[in-house]
Amino acid sequence: MKFAYKFSNLLGAVYRHGNLSFSKDGNSVISPVGNRISIFDLKNNKSETLPVSTNKNIACVGLSPDGNLAILVDEDGAAVLVSLITRAVLYHHHFHKPVGSIRFSPDGRKFVVTKENVALMYHAPGKIREFNTFALDKSYFGPYDETTCIDWTDDSKCFAVGSKDMTTWVFGAERWANLLYYSLGGHKDIIVGCFFEKDSLNLYTVSRDGTLCVWESDTELDGLRKGPKYSERKKMAEERKRRAEEEAGMEEEDKIVVRGSADTPKEVEGIRNVRYKHFFNKEGDFNNLTAVAFHKRTHILVTGFASGAFYLHELPEFDLVHSLSISDQRISTIALNPTGDWIGFGCSGLGQLLVWEWQSESYVFKQQGHFNNMASLAYSPDGQYLATGGDDGKVKVWNCSSGLCFVTFKEHTSSITGVAFTSSGLVVLSASLDGTVRAFDLHRYRNFRTMTSPQPTQFSSLAVDLSGDLVCAGAQDSFEIFLWSMQTGRLLEVLSGHEGPVSCLCFSPVQSVLVSVSWDKTVRLWDMLDSWQTKEVLRLNSDGLAVAYRPDGQELAVATLDGEITFWSPQAATQTGSIVGRHDLQIGRKETEKITAKQSAKGKAFTCLCYSADGESMLAGGHSKFVCIYNIKEQILMKKFEISCNMSLDAMEEFLDRRKMTEFGSLALVDEGAGDGDGVELRLPGVRRGDMSSRHFKPEIRVTSLHFSPTGRSWAAASTEGLLVYSLDTSLVFDPYDLDMDVTPVSVRHQLKKKEWTSAIVLAFRLNETSLIREVLESVPYNQTELVSSSLPDVYVEKLLDFVASSLEKSRHLQFYLTWAQNLLTLHGQKLKSRSSAILTTIQQLLKSIQRHHDDLSKLCDWNIYTIRYTAALAKQRGMKRTATDCLVDEEVDEAEVMDSEDEEEDMSDPVIVES
Repeated sequence: MKFAYKFSNLLGAVYRHGNLSFSKDGNSVISPVGNRISIFDLKNNKSETLPVSTNKNIACVGLSPDGNLAILVDEDGAAVLVSLITRAVLYHHHFHKPVGSIRFSPDGRKFVVTKENVALMYHAPGKIREFNTFALDKSYFGPYDETTCIDWTDDSKCFAVGSKDMTTWVFGAERWANLLYYSLGGHKDIIVGCFFEKDSLNLYTVSRDGTLCVWESDTELDGLRKGPKYSERKKMAEERKRRAEEEAGMEEEDKIVVRGSADTPKEVEGIRNVRYKHFFNKEGDFNNLTAVAFHKRTHILVTGFASGAFYLHELPEFDLVHSLSISDQRISTIALNPTGDWIGFGCSGLGQLLVWEWQSESYVFKQQGHFNNMASLAYSPDGQYLATGGDDGKVKVWNCSSGLCFVTFKEHTSSITGVAFTSSGLVVLSASLDGTVRAFDLHRYRNFRTMTSPQPTQFSSLAVDLSGDLVCAGAQDSFEIFLWSMQTGRLLEVLSGHEGPVSCLCFSPVQSVLVSVSWDKTVRLWDMLDSWQTKEVLRLNSDGLAVAYRPDGQELAVATLDGEITFWSPQAATQTGSIVGRHDLQIGRKETEKITAKQSAKGKAFTCLCYSADGESMLAGGHSKFVCIYNIKEQILMKKFEISCNMSLDAMEEFLDRRKMTEFGSLALVDEGAGDGDGVELRLPGVRRGDMSSRHFKPEIRVTSLHFSPTGRSWAAASTEGLLVYSLDTSLVFDPYDLDMDVTPVSVRHQLKKKEWTSAIVLAFRLNETSLIREVLESVPYNQTELVSSSLPDVYVEKLLDFVASSLEKSRHLQFYLTWAQNLLTLHGQKLKSRSSAILTTIQQLLKSIQRHHDDLSKLCDWNIYTIRYTAALAKQRGMKRTATDCLVDEEVDEAEVMDSEDEEEDMSDPVIVES
């Protein structure tokens, strides 16, 4: 149970590269994030990342019409078939070449994949019991350059393919006698999108230079006819041609030669071939069109440009409906939901994902991740929120329940090196290389305090004490520690003593002691109550990189440059143990390195440490794709978590790739310069647009920060891939307690019938099935909870409290479970207090659930109050508009009522005599 952590969610990134897709109901948008896909529920405001991944970054996503299946294709052409219902991988396939686009037919029976200049049509997995793998049906050749886009007709009879050779090809999905293939020209740039009209063969094509071409067909979809096969049609055409020549007596030199495809068959008798005519051209105001989408039912065309602007036009008249600039970066992809009301935009340059409702001109969803490396993270004291800081100078706060960012602070002008919450959870602190430490208020969402040093310096670490009054930051250039007051923002003291950059700071959770670790191979303990003097100095064997306090404050862990983790007693200032983790990192080999991964690993070490909530385990991560979890008492490795398997990142491969080696060296050493390259774009500092010196590089996999949730149910890792959250998966774990032959579900329900509530609860916990425990607990009458709580054995009190804390988070029976929690804490408070360290995570999870419900109900009540006030004001306003006649009538009625009431008072004032 303790180490059964599973990947739960991916935060910090909402979109990287690829195409967006809406679900069948239109309430969710599917976004590729690196080599994973995230599903954002727009209706319930939640996000979920599927526990499946590809070998490299996802290039395109194909979604089946029923919304049950998705095909993920990475940059190399490796495809994964995923079930969106079970969240499981069903099949692997490799196309052996990069794939441009993928599209299911509307009936869901086939899908088309374009790679290079070929369109491949496959049979889709069947809906009945047998499972069809990717069976190739037909291959379509025609374009001379790479294919870019696909669209199907509504009846799945034909599909169109756009190409970089400025042509669009229309192919028949079946062998039609009057439509084998058709090539449409007329554009002067690359085709970005091609779209059929609803229930028609008419076609719209859009090119990169902003030109729209409309093509009209002289045949309807019902006019497609099946005829002889291609070979038979060719023979019949040749036979008709020979007979015609014989009858006319034509000589050999007078024969007509048909230009184009030499073997194109003629029309079959009675069946006329489909023909297209160029209707008109419409040119946009901008060049460099990058993305386009079309909604067939409403005839709305959405075009996005490299400038960040998008336009809505109504076809076929090409009337401008709306235009807006949403970013200063290139719009990478556009998608429309089934009703055509919501438009999804993805900007890979900034990692933005936007959903725009064009009719009301408002945002439905607006999220942006850290478009550079994520450097630090921190959990709030109740475990409800996560704060992250990145190299882009932004501080973001995420909701752990929904997985969405609800506030972004942009006041910093350089990379963030540390973030922290105060003990109240209402203030977020951040330290940056711009020489400032800023405090942000989570109520008003503003920067209310800025702390600086007398001389400009770069802060590399941050810590705040338990009371939230003292804030300290370590400098990496002056080797000093600066101490401020949170209340006044004044600099209290400058702590000197280190002879190297201060790499990490940490406050004791139980007393006012600050611990600092530096590259000078020392750990210093500073007494905050005694003139901020050095209390102890611990000598290390190598440069110190990270330090962490155990939650009870009785132990200290230090990570050093030689790959070791040493444990110290802060009271006795002695070393109590050590773990050699150098060989557990398993460093990958960079593409540009000339040494092996084994030799490179000798210079690597853990750069971040974190204790578990119970203090029995230690998380460690560094310049590696692995996070190690150690048992501190036994000092052994318990499990290794692989953060990512994305080969698009650097330092992932353990061995040298000989395919990239030439006689002149590795191909990875070639600088490809700027352009539409893969990886992250690196610009000169301060340059917003037009930087000709920008270069693309592959980011290196690394873990920059680790943090356990205060509830102990999850932990988070800030990495190059994003913010990955791992949580306990207890749904399939059978862990009975003190089980014997008589403990069965039948016996538990028998005790319920006899109304033996305490016995039934004990038996249910011995069997330890969540559904059965919930059934028993909710069967107990409300007025019996106090009596049952007092009669429970001590060993089951903690188990019941833990179950109540976990159930309260998702249950709708708030008062019922809160009553249980109140009775357990009131009646067994003294006994639980003696084991406070063991139940700390349970109490924190209970607080998290109560606080979340309190916030939700407060918002609902406030909204109801505002609605009632609005209704009352509206009624009062309408009442003031009544006519003067009505007012006079009301006055007469009021006078009559007053007279009647006076008469009644006089009658009541007369004495009443009661005869005995």
